[in-house]
Amino acid sequence: MYEPNVVGDWQEYDEHTGLRVRVHRLEPAEPPRGRDDAAEGMTYFSVRVTVENRGEHPVGIHLEDGQIDVRLGPDGESAFLDWRNSQFVEGFDVYPLRRATAVLFAAGPGAALSQVDVQVQLRVDEEWCERRLWVGGIGLQEEDTGTPHGAVRDRLAHQVSSFLRDQAEEGTS
Repeated sequence: MYEPNVVGDWQEYDEHTGLRVRVHRLEPAEPPRGRDDAAEGMTYFSVRVTVENRGEHPVGIHLEDGQIDVRLGPDGESAFLDWRNSQFVEGFDVYPLRRATAVLFAAGPGAALSQVDVQVQLRVDEEWCERRLWVGGIGLQEEDTGTPHGAVRDRLAHQVSSFLRDQAEEGTS
């Protein structure tokens, strides 16, 4: 069964040896060029998507608008994506032992930010990679729960795995 990654985990691509991606630093943040009027009453946050090349050859990557999808809350409603404030990776050569990072600014209802899903479809050397999913939430920091960060990550990963397993069992009767 395909299981999503937890925000902060690295995901390697089998079809591109040494290439890996991670979604990380999901946190409340105000956009650098000011809030978009369409996001009035919503809570802004940012998320970073980093591509790292641990291979032997440079790869050309694209991580642009439309390749990152952000969903919020238990119903998976789309977040407001602030393209004007976001920074993408467009046609950049990532050399061995180097990284490139896209920074995405988004907004949504504050109550829905405890469940955030980020789906990424990377394009490498004009070839599309498989979509990958990361799950997390804002407000899951160590100080809020009183448990170490690793325990929070493990508990979240366990909850996601259990949910997916239950969904799969319902459909296989």
